[in-house]
Amino acid sequence: MLYGEERKIKILEYVQQHSRASVQELCQSFEVSEATIRRDLKELEEAKLLRRTHGGAVSLQSVNFEPTFVEKEDKFLKEKQAIARKAIEFIEEGDTILLDSGTTTLHLAKELKPLTRLTMVTNSIMIAHELEGVPGIEVMMIGGTLRRETLALVGPLAEQALNMIRVDKAFVAINGLDITEGLTTPNLLEAATKRKMIQSAKTVFLLADHSKVGKVAFAKVAEVQEIDKCISDNAMPVSVINQLEKLGVDVYTVNP
Repeated sequence: MLYGEERKIKILEYVQQHSRASVQELCQSFEVSEATIRRDLKELEEAKLLRRTHGGAVSLQSVNFEPTFVEKEDKFLKEKQAIARKAIEFIEEGDTILLDSGTTTLHLAKELKPLTRLTMVTNSIMIAHELEGVPGIEVMMIGGTLRRETLALVGPLAEQALNMIRVDKAFVAINGLDITEGLTTPNLLEAATKRKMIQSAKTVFLLADHSKVGKVAFAKVAEVQEIDKCISDNAMPVSVINQLEKLGVDVYTVNP
């Protein structure tokens, strides 16, 4: 039997190790009541050691940490390339599309080059550079403040520009995909810009490899049911696929 302070230390270690934990998990692990766990989580949150969520808690290391674009570029490379190859199947000549800043969307940008009649809007300087000068593709960049971590243009100017346009299809990237917590990213400005992207599109595609599943970052972008289609790799858990489909999201998985 652990004393209160010992138990809180162990709870914090558990949450940090697993990135997140539900109240039920913690009750079973520490053999105490739900009320006790909720009280411990409240005290740990007040001490700024974790963040409570609906039904549990997530590690602050998880919700605040954001790798740079370069750090993410080579991770799950084959998965991202396969997701991009699937995504291109949904793009037709004459479409107006929006590509969010991200490493997977950058791979999608590379797949666009054979098209001869396309309008592409983006907030990514990497994507704009990739498609600059490609015949047949009109490249439009929204304005905003450049975030060095993601090389994305975000903020009020970006949101104002997105308010003025409507696109056929938006391809969005995120840091966390959780059925309960929705789509999340570590930065509030970036989350607001992504939210406007979702609102500007007739059809919203989420491009997310399996490593994003179950993760919760600091800033909420949207509810899961606000996306229309999700393209991931075949390591996405079947239980998550079933939950997404129950919420009306079409899920496509690819073999890297």
